[in-house]
Amino acid sequence: MTATIIDGKEFAARVRGQVAEHVTRLKADNDITPGLAVVLVGEDPASQVYVRSKGKMTVEVGMNSIEHKLDVDTPEADLLALIDKLNTDPDVHGILVQLPLPKHLDEDLVINSIAPEKDVDGFHISNVGLLGTGQKSMVPCTPLGCLMMLRDHHGSLSGMDAVVIGRSNIVGKPMAQLLLGDSCTVTIAHSRTKDLPDVVRRADIVVAAVGRPEMVPGDWIKEGATVIDVGINRIDAPDKGEGKTRLVGDVHFESCAARAGAITPVPGGVGPMTIACLLANTVTACSRANGLPEPEGLTA
Repeated sequence: MTATIIDGKEFAARVRGQVAEHVTRLKADNDITPGLAVVLVGEDPASQVYVRSKGKMTVEVGMNSIEHKLDVDTPEADLLALIDKLNTDPDVHGILVQLPLPKHLDEDLVINSIAPEKDVDGFHISNVGLLGTGQKSMVPCTPLGCLMMLRDHHGSLSGMDAVVIGRSNIVGKPMAQLLLGDSCTVTIAHSRTKDLPDVVRRADIVVAAVGRPEMVPGDWIKEGATVIDVGINRIDAPDKGEGKTRLVGDVHFESCAARAGAITPVPGGVGPMTIACLLANTVTACSRANGLPEPEGLTA
C-alpha cells in the first residue's frame, strides 16, 4: 500500500482563504476588522521567525496585526499590565503570548491572565476545562488543525479507533478531547505505556506527538490507518554534508507510508496548519465577541 499524502500546505492555504472571505464579510456587513495581538518577550530566534510569519499572514487575510516586542528582562508586572490592557481593548479579538517565556516569568500565570475569550492559543485553564467538558471553547491550534485534516480526509470519524501518542497539555490531551468529541474511541499512549506497539497497531487513526525523532516505525501501523505526525525534530544529515541537518517527524515516514492509508509529511504537514488555525481562532473570537455567526468549518 502507498499512502495518500495529506498536504498541509495546500490545506492551510484553503483555511486561510476561508478566513479571508469571512474577514471580508465582517468588514463589509458589520464594519469590523478582527485584530490579533502577539506579544514577544526576548529575542529567541525561532520565536522571532514565528512571530514575523504570524504577522505577515494576519495582514494577508485582512486582519489587523498588533505586535508588542518586550525586552528579555521585562518585569512580570509589566507583562501582566500589557495583557490587561489588551484584554480591555475592543479592537483586539485575539491575544497570543509567544512561548517559551524567559525563566523569570511564570508561564501559567501569564497564560491565565489572558481573557479566555481572547485566548486564541486555547491554553487558558478555562478553555481547557470547557473543551474537556464538551462546551464551546477556544481550541488549541495544532490539535484543531489535525482534526480539520482528519475530517477532510475521512468525513465522519464516528466509531474510529484513535491512538494519540503523547500526553502534553498543548497537543496530546486536547487532541484526545477533540477526537472524543467526534465520537472516536480514544487511547492516550505515552513513553510508559505497556506494549505500546500493540496499542498503536489497533488504531485507525494515529496522532504522534511525542517529540522523539522517528520513534514510530512502520510495523506499528495498521494497514490502511491514517497517520498524523505532529513532530518536528531536527537531526544530523551527514549525507547532505558536514554539519548539515534535516527535519523529521515522530514517525519514520517511509516505513509508515508503506502501510498507512494516509499520512502527513514533515515538513509540510501539520506545521502549516498551526498558523492557519490561529487565524481561524481569531476570526471565531471576533465573531463571538460581536454576537455574530461563527465561520463554518473553522472550529471544532
